[in-house]
Amino acid sequence: MGYYVSVESGVKLYIEDINPKGSKTIVFLHGWPLSHKQFEYQFDVLPFMGYRCIGIDWRGFGKSDKPISGYNFDRLADDIRIVVEELQLDNFTLVGHSTGGAIAIRYMSRHNGYGVANLVLVDAAAPTGFTTETATKFLTQALNNRPKMMREVTDNFFFQYITTSFSEWFFQLGLQAAGWSTAAIIITLRDETLYGDLQKILVPTVIVHGVQDKVIPFSQAHELHQTIKHSQLVPFHYSGHGPFWEERDKFNQLLRQIIG
Repeated sequence: MGYYVSVESGVKLYIEDINPKGSKTIVFLHGWPLSHKQFEYQFDVLPFMGYRCIGIDWRGFGKSDKPISGYNFDRLADDIRIVVEELQLDNFTLVGHSTGGAIAIRYMSRHNGYGVANLVLVDAAAPTGFTTETATKFLTQALNNRPKMMREVTDNFFFQYITTSFSEWFFQLGLQAAGWSTAAIIITLRDETLYGDLQKILVPTVIVHGVQDKVIPFSQAHELHQTIKHSQLVPFHYSGHGPFWEERDKFNQLLRQIIG
């Protein structure tokens, strides 16, 4: 079922809560500039195995409200904390993809991993996000021709072949976001880093990363693994930036193994 949670005056986040009576809970944080719907191929499977799956659209993206401000990692992590408290979540697995992985890392450090039993970072945009060159290109496109930007994001996202119809579906996910929030996150990915957050992660952490990733290089997964205590690196050799779709059976099985 879907509903909204207020995170500040005039700002509500959309929550997709599938199988609320499931015995174990997984919270999913999507990547930029997408929405919870990117995890469709987890939501189609895991709830029927007894898991409660919660997808959160960050502010500015998907079905959530789209305020003009609040797109730094601190505020985005605070939004997640409010949702966790509102839903009274505890002992859950937090899965963050790309920029969602960066938000998850800030959540772990800023809120002492409140309620989190396991952390899964999927092609996380950490400890750094976009280079100045990449950010400048995306920012120019976002402010002048956002569909062109989203088409380029789609084209570079996957290593495996995607059909035209799948490409169009994915493309439209990115256009659900507001232009201003899309641009604001580009600036955050350019200007904020997470080096100081990594050593504060104390829960068991699995780092999933596509070896063929053209968006966030695989070398960054090694850096996370070397710095985060109690972490495990799981390469996905046949994936680019989207192992949750490109090797979805392996990905879903891995989540099951992590959570138990």
